[in-house]
Amino acid sequence: QLQASGGGLVQAGGSLRLSCVGSRRFSNNAMGWFRQAPGKEREFVAAISWNGGSTNYGDSVRGRFTISRAYGQTTMYLQMNSLTPEDTAVYYCAAGRSSFGGRNSPWDYWGQGTQVTVSS
Repeated sequence: QLQASGGGLVQAGGSLRLSCVGSRRFSNNAMGWFRQAPGKEREFVAAISWNGGSTNYGDSVRGRFTISRAYGQTTMYLQMNSLTPEDTAVYYCAAGRSSFGGRNSPWDYWGQGTQVTVSS
């Protein structure tokens, strides 16, 4: 129901764009990105409302990452710039329970992850 792609290996300072394709049932749901590095807890990265009009970001990525989504669409993107080795993680996309979501919102639906590796 949620399919993430676009991960890969990139040098520090580089960019990557992740994509997440969701089923139509999520057209009125918030969607978001999370990541988990080895040995660390899952971390909130970014979230976007159902219409793309409201976004919020985790502190560690704000200003470098941009989440986007067209109005009512279920394809979501994460443009990641100025990557650092600390961004290395498996990135997961998720759909929320309601139309707006954030760090502490319930995220009920999860896709498989895509690996992002940033070399120094």
